Amino acid sequence: MPLHIAYADQAALRARCEVATVRTSRPEENAYEPGSVVPAGHWRPMTEADVKAVTAPRRPLDSTLVEIVRPPFQDGLLLDDLARALGDPDAIYLGQALAKPGMTTTTDNYEDRLLIGLHLDNWDKLAYADKHTGRRRLCLNLGPGTRYIILGAIDAQAVCRAIHPDDHAQRYPHTQDYRAYVAGGRPIRIVRIRLSPGDGYVAPTEYLLHDGSTEGEDEPSAAAFWLGRWPRGILPSLV
Repeated sequence: MPLHIAYADQAALRARCEVATVRTSRPEENAYEPGSVVPAGHWRPMTEADVKAVTAPRRPLDSTLVEIVRPPFQDGLLLDDLARALGDPDAIYLGQALAKPGMTTTTDNYEDRLLIGLHLDNWDKLAYADKHTGRRRLCLNLGPGTRYIILGAIDAQAVCRAIHPDDHAQRYPHTQDYRAYVAGGRPIRIVRIRLSPGDGYVAPTEYLLHDGSTEGEDEPSAAAFWLGRWPRGILPSLV
């Protein structure tokens, strides 16, 4: 299933979102792993067609839905405890990450510190047939700066089928599938969603190409992350 964003107010959604495409990182961009998928730039406002493309069906799978939310954080609340009341007693706190200002993408490989670009998470290590059932990630922007979540519009199962037409059913969809997809000249539309301090998202980062960004911002941004199986609508929506 492609990128689906839950919203009730189209104007509020469009005010937060911009659209672009991707490219493969260039050799001179030596902060990135070779072959990384990165935004091509030229972000533009969402059109009516863009909004229609991300509009969820009437009964979407919670596990594949993106929500733009206001997590219930308040001073004195331990981040470890924030997600416990949201409908999944087994949700886990993944920790925090600090992004410097002006980063097109934010995630690096902890082994060599090279940026990995837009990617898939793999906490659940799911095979092709089950990739859409993974846990979703909850993010809270702790500030002080604004940050973005970038999401790809084509899902991991569709990309895996395209790259491995003969044996996709035996595969485990991976970031490398997306890299091969883009290197082969296939386009991917991406959506960038603005998150002010205190804002957050719930997204299927095991299923959709994604990464954080602080591009164009002049302050760093820390973010906290959790992983769980939350029912849609459990947090107040910002759109």
